[in-house]
Amino acid sequence: MNHYKNFLELAAGRYSVRKFADRPIEQEILDQILKAGHLAPTACNFQPQKILVINSREALEKLSRCTRSFFNAPAAMLVCYDKNLCWKRGADEKPSGEVDASIVTTHLMLQAAALGVGSTWVMSFDPKAMRSEFNIPENIVEVALLVMGYPAPDAEPSPRHTQYRPSEEIVSYNRF
Repeated sequence: MNHYKNFLELAAGRYSVRKFADRPIEQEILDQILKAGHLAPTACNFQPQKILVINSREALEKLSRCTRSFFNAPAAMLVCYDKNLCWKRGADEKPSGEVDASIVTTHLMLQAAALGVGSTWVMSFDPKAMRSEFNIPENIVEVALLVMGYPAPDAEPSPRHTQYRPSEEIVSYNRF
């Protein structure tokens, strides 16, 4: 289990794991990860997120028909939102669901890392196949797939993991 001293160390140390050990994630650990998603802030605290945990052999087989980017992970979480439950901005009726689900996914991902579980945020999946394989209702919108498991002993970050654009290109104060 990884123990980070502070949030910035956790944020810097976490990387997209694409090679997993052949070891299931214990239910207690999954529950802690899911708790972090439950605590995530959402617009007006409407909590429109819906999380499908995929960790049975049958479900993982279904997942393999929806994406090539699951890296034989022993578990995954499909993070969605219920379009009937999310807040909408008054000025243009833009729904908060995508943002809410992204915040939830980030919480899941960071809690997993804090517990020694590696993950990769995957958007490369076929939503039609996902709907069909997992019988997803019409009001539920898929946003992100978080594949996860304990990193293999030889797992390592991408060489691009520590490449950052200069802060001056990302941050501005008071005007663009």
